[in-house]
Amino acid sequence: MVKEPFHEVAGLKCGLQIPKCMYSPHLSILTSNSFKIRYSIISILFFWQTVFSYINHYFLLSRQVLLPLSQYLFIENNNIKSISRNTFRGLKSLIHLSLANNNLQSLPKDIFKGLDSLTNVDLRGNAFNCDCKLKWLVEWLGTTNATVEDIYCESPPEYKKRKINSLSSKEFDCIITEFEVYQSLPYQSLSVDTFSYMNDEHVVIAQPFTGKCIFLEWDHVEVMFRNYDNITGTSTVVCKPIVIESQLYVIVAQLFGGSHIYKRDIFANKFIKIQDIEILKIRKPNDIETFRIAEDWYFVVADSSKAGFTTVYKWNGNGFYSHQSLHAWYRDTDVEYLEISGKPHLILSSSSQRPVIYQWNKGTNEFVKRFDIQDMEDAYAVKHFKVKEDVYICLTRFIGDSKVMKWGGSAFLDLQRMPSRGSMVFQPLQINNYQYAILGSDYSFTQVYYWDAEKAKFVKFQELNVQAPRSFIHVSIDKQRDFLFASSFKGTTLIYKHEIVDLSA
Repeated sequence: MVKEPFHEVAGLKCGLQIPKCMYSPHLSILTSNSFKIRYSIISILFFWQTVFSYINHYFLLSRQVLLPLSQYLFIENNNIKSISRNTFRGLKSLIHLSLANNNLQSLPKDIFKGLDSLTNVDLRGNAFNCDCKLKWLVEWLGTTNATVEDIYCESPPEYKKRKINSLSSKEFDCIITEFEVYQSLPYQSLSVDTFSYMNDEHVVIAQPFTGKCIFLEWDHVEVMFRNYDNITGTSTVVCKPIVIESQLYVIVAQLFGGSHIYKRDIFANKFIKIQDIEILKIRKPNDIETFRIAEDWYFVVADSSKAGFTTVYKWNGNGFYSHQSLHAWYRDTDVEYLEISGKPHLILSSSSQRPVIYQWNKGTNEFVKRFDIQDMEDAYAVKHFKVKEDVYICLTRFIGDSKVMKWGGSAFLDLQRMPSRGSMVFQPLQINNYQYAILGSDYSFTQVYYWDAEKAKFVKFQELNVQAPRSFIHVSIDKQRDFLFASSFKGTTLIYKHEIVDLSA
């Protein structure tokens, strides 16, 4: 080979005595076709005070530009704003890399992957934005053996002038969640419930206009929910499943024609009616809650008629019988079972008075009225949730402020108010480690709130477009997929998928 002292092509200067190359300011974007070099022994390459702002991937990999034997690469004092993650791929002999004094605000993840010989990196003089996209760099700085000069954050304001080399990846909260529409069911609905039966998760939906309880299961082939059975009735408002000793029962509450209890016959593969619920007490059912105290199973029906009785029913081994009548003639709209300080309680919501709390008496095996929830007239429903050992309730108002309250030891205390207009459901639910509360509305978007552990309260998270929502339920499939079912009294029933997004990926 004839060694020339210098070779110059399109502003690129290469000295073979060192050997080295220098690039003059002619191009604004570097690609693999920007220039050509005839020599394969270049070990130092300079790009200094050029006008290019973007380095296209693979441009350094071209055999006509630079082979993997290069050891020093200086791309300094330029106007570079972005760079491809594949820019340095294959440069296994590179020991010194400088991207100093450019306009880089971030670097793509894994840009240094495969540079096993790297001993020095200079990133000074760049206006780095220390957000989730730079989290990987913080982690890399903590594990690399290369010497990296101190670099600093320029933004966001809370990180300005902080040394990136001293940041911890724990300072970056980069995991977010969101609900995305996954499937639409072409019918209106009121209640939605989920239950585990024969090692599978199932969903049952009450259709008021067709009078059906519709049962859904997960189709692993089609990767969606499909209908596999129905219970047909009249003006069905609640379909409540309860599994006792591996046997599935469904309590079907109807506005007309009485309410009934069905049993799943696994041999006939269908539901069979086994019992009627006394019509003299349950005239206008509005909600059903199932629960277990000690070894006994119960369900309670909230009755909203003027002449009805909210009634507790107990399983006797063959069927359910009336165990206790509560709250006669109070037009109850909702009932919630919860434990406070390890003791069973019921909260009854009513259109005629404040919510009432009952406590289980072990001596009489009945619920005894304790007190009302103050300053909460016209609460349509009450639902509870727990954060660690603390008990909270979400109270729904159709007009006015819905509330979040916290148990203070002797009473529920105000914690937070949410403006609500046309709200008939304020449902707390937990998906994995994420605590949400969903406030529906007949007149505007449904508001999803997320529990902020530091603030110890809910913050606005997302809006959902559900027409006249009446219930929300979390359904988990194979511990891998999480869904939110949203019933709709006036539109289609929607299924949302709970997505977890890593902003640092």
